[in-house]
Amino acid sequence: QLQLVESGGGLVQPGGSLRLSCAASEFSLDKYAIGWFRLAPGRNHEWVSCISTVDGATVYSDDVKGRFTIAFDNAKNTVFLQMNSLKSDDTGVYSCSARFQPTTYWSGPSPGCPTGRYQYDSWGEGTQVTVSS
Repeated sequence: QLQLVESGGGLVQPGGSLRLSCAASEFSLDKYAIGWFRLAPGRNHEWVSCISTVDGATVYSDDVKGRFTIAFDNAKNTVFLQMNSLKSDDTGVYSCSARFQPTTYWSGPSPGCPTGRYQYDSWGEGTQVTVSS
């Protein structure tokens, strides 16, 4: 069972930045799709972004596009989510998820990664992000 550990959350003012990490200790993440989801009070789980470590394909939700960047560091076996220009609506528990994906994932004309919560098999416990002045 793949175990994921998130870190990097915290309290930040609007307009600030945070970098979240998603690390795995026992398995290499180089053939996975890694997704980030967030859960805010009173709201359902919301997909944020995903990356395919096979081909580097990335996808972002419209809400975070242009502000967040997802990346995979093979040497550290860690996926990072750089979050800039944070807003109060970004507040929530951010969890990373993994799905074994050894080949390119196609959901349209371009390579991508799964965006549905049910498509992932392993989950971390999450890290709290609070954006507040």
